[in-house]
Amino acid sequence: MTNVKFAVGCLVQWYECEMIEDYVKSLIDSIKYTKNKDIIVDFTFVINQDLEQLDDSKISMDELKSKFEGLMVGFDINVNFRITDKLLTIADYRRNFNIKYCDEVDVLIWGESDSLLPKQMFSILDNLHKMSLENNNPKYLAFFGTCKMWDDTWKSVEHTEFTNKPVDNKKWWGTRYVTSIKEMNNINSGIDELDVRVVSPHKFNGCGLVISSEVIKAGVNIPKSVFFTHEDTAFNMMTNRVLGNIPQYIIKNILLVHNREHPKKRMYVGGEIGNTLGERRKSNNWYSVASKMSEQNCHNIFNNNYKSFNWKDVWENIK
Repeated sequence: MTNVKFAVGCLVQWYECEMIEDYVKSLIDSIKYTKNKDIIVDFTFVINQDLEQLDDSKISMDELKSKFEGLMVGFDINVNFRITDKLLTIADYRRNFNIKYCDEVDVLIWGESDSLLPKQMFSILDNLHKMSLENNNPKYLAFFGTCKMWDDTWKSVEHTEFTNKPVDNKKWWGTRYVTSIKEMNNINSGIDELDVRVVSPHKFNGCGLVISSEVIKAGVNIPKSVFFTHEDTAFNMMTNRVLGNIPQYIIKNILLVHNREHPKKRMYVGGEIGNTLGERRKSNNWYSVASKMSEQNCHNIFNNNYKSFNWKDVWENIK
């Protein structure tokens, strides 16, 4: 069988530039670990300031662009990257990424600027894809073990060492803990046998979601109406509506890190106030309005009597 072809894509907003070094290092480690180098790495770096404005007393946009470009030279394979001054959200990027690469590769991976990818990722997914084809399942989703989440509906995708822990967001297994690459590697080391299960109903977030390209070719994608947040929920809904309960594999004992509270997540944003990342983000008067409108659009995808909101509606509602 020929090599499985991969594309892994990540959107980086300018205020995340200091944070993505960890993500890039983990991706480089993953590429070095696998014998299969048939991998496309894709980045879009957004310098648009329609939403957040740069405090240029701390750093210039040219310096941020140089930092980003400097990170792109560390790969031993070609990297597709671009810098754009257009307003582009994670929903926009992932929708475009799916379409751009579904005809070029077998497997799509949603990277995320605050994530750490396990070094075993490509090797595991290479075997998983071949196994899925052998089982006549060319259309599938996959997800790696994640941290202890907010409620029991997430137990099916929580890492085996995390899922029986009590809910405590600040502990090393919780959603607010910032995990290092070394810690992730320690958790993932010494695994003699992978714990691969099938999750039904589907359960995932967008950080590290693995998608067979056949899913996109069949017509599944993020609806255009979902313009900001809840793109992963919308993708789940569309998968189930178009393809039904296709297999979702969970590699439960391999951790993929999602550092939601990374201390470098929102650097150099002017005018934000608050003690936490959430408070600082919501101190922007547009954020709650845009998030709510995008969420409403998501949950009304199949409502024939619903007219979706867009960015124009957001601006009109915060005047």
